[in-house]
Formats: sequence, C-alpha cells, structure tokens
Amino acid sequence: MQHWHVYQKWNKRLFEEMYISYKAGRIKKDPAEGWYRGELWFMDNYVIPLAKKLKDCGVFGVSSDEFLDYAMQNRSEWERKGEAIVEQLAEEFGK
Repeated sequence: MQHWHVYQKWNKRLFEEMYISYKAGRIKKDPAEGWYRGELWFMDNYVIPLAKKLKDCGVFGVSSDEFLDYAMQNRSEWERKGEAIVEQLAEEFGK
C-alpha cells in the first residue's frame, strides 16, 4: 500500500534479516526459496484485500484509492521483477 520504492526498501530489509537468521542457523529454510511466491501470496491474501476494505469503508478518504492502486501496482511489478530481485538479494546477502 506504498510506493514501489518504499515497498522494495522494506522487502529488502526483511529478506536481509531472514537471511542473516538462516546463515546463523536460527531458521532452517533459505528465505530465497519461496520468497518470490510468498510475496505474491502475501499481496493476494493480505495486502490487496486490506486495501480493498479500506477503500470500501472510506476511512482514509481519497488516500484509500491510492493504497489500493499502489498495492495492485506493486503486485504487478513484483510479478514481473520479483524473481530477478530475489536472485539479486540472495547473491548480495549470501556472501
């Protein structure tokens, strides 16, 4: 529900946190496995439905439309670029 660049900033930070935990042995699964699909699932099942509910109830006025637009745009952008981004993040933090 934020601009692509903001979403990417926080997505990268969460990936880094998870990758550090993986490398330290605190989690067993490499976060790069399934990250791309996991983000799509999160957008489809949490972010976009929440943005739709906010729009329907109108609590944030015209900003609600922006939230939904950003959510849909981010999902589309992630679908196009996400696999390459995950590959890049795994390379960056896997060193």
